[in-house]
Amino acid sequence: MSTAVPYTALTGVYTIDPAHSTIGFSVRHAVIANVRGRFAAFEGLVKLDGTHPTRSEAYLSIQSGSLSTGTPDRDARLLGPDFLDAATYPLMAFRSVALADHGEAQFRMSGYLRIKDVELPLHMDLEFGGAVRDDLGRQRVGFSGTAIVRRSDWGLGWSTLAETGGALVSDKVKLSLDVSAVQPSRADAA
Repeated sequence: MSTAVPYTALTGVYTIDPAHSTIGFSVRHAVIANVRGRFAAFEGLVKLDGTHPTRSEAYLSIQSGSLSTGTPDRDARLLGPDFLDAATYPLMAFRSVALADHGEAQFRMSGYLRIKDVELPLHMDLEFGGAVRDDLGRQRVGFSGTAIVRRSDWGLGWSTLAETGGALVSDKVKLSLDVSAVQPSRADAA
């Protein structure tokens, strides 16, 4: 692992590399199992302040219609009006407002998540995965993170009861991300 790079050397703006990143979720289904999904189309920026890491910022935009759980019928339902309503609300977005350093490469990022034009606070636990120069000589950084949200807070409130009496689809959703972000090289900027 390359976490030995001093934070001060990481100062700068990085773009999230979708080819090497995953934005996903899991939700309890029928009380007994987790269903996982991911979004294939997203973009974002990470502004790192290596001198004062808590001043770092992150911005993420996700295309709602890029959701996939691996089951076309379920995906169609999730993209429809009962859940994401991707035709009406094609983008979801996150913007950070604060970052707390918990030591040993652990952080808590606070910000706002917008889904279906409802913007609410979100707190995500992050782990800094390290930094490395890639094969093109560009600086890369990695982060992983998780957050728990209630889908009903964003108007994703469809629900029905399973035979066992619990919710067929849990209101709690675990968001997860694994991000590789890259700083453009001087050649990229030219």
